[in-house]
Amino acid sequence: MSETAPRDEAPGAKPGRKERLRAELRTYALVASYLWVCFSAVVFYKVAVLRGEGVHILPFGFAVGKALILGKFLLIGEAIAIGERYRARTVMRDIPIKVAVLFLFLVALTLVEELLVGYFKGHGFGETLAELRRREPLELLAECLLLILILVPLVTVKELSRILGPGVLGRMLRDPSPPRRE
Repeated sequence: MSETAPRDEAPGAKPGRKERLRAELRTYALVASYLWVCFSAVVFYKVAVLRGEGVHILPFGFAVGKALILGKFLLIGEAIAIGERYRARTVMRDIPIKVAVLFLFLVALTLVEELLVGYFKGHGFGETLAELRRREPLELLAECLLLILILVPLVTVKELSRILGPGVLGRMLRDPSPPRRE
């Protein structure tokens, strides 16, 4: 997720607080933007299906809010190195393990978020949990599967960036590709 290295510092020097903050905000913006695009696609699909049933809603604020919240949760997970102790021998094994650990982390934090929102709305924890249990199981399963599908590319890019080294993947994506050898 984060791969920025300050350009004006000597290699091996620790970046200052300002540079770390800038890098973290940039990473947060990139992750939240990616999540926003993914959640917006889901919302567009849901709106299209509901319109077919005669229900007209526009819940697009949901996509922005969820992207910002989950984006911050992902950065918290990265900061506390969640899943790092489960490192596998190969990247092909590492990615599913990290996706699973991050998924469980996001589900737990989302549950805490829902409980806090319910609390601030004046609902007790039991009442909020009862509301969550009333949700359609198929819808919850679909949301879980979508979250996993969203995490796979995100974790894959992060792992590739880690393996290639700071800034390498970004340069590969930004710089013109070298001509093909034949």
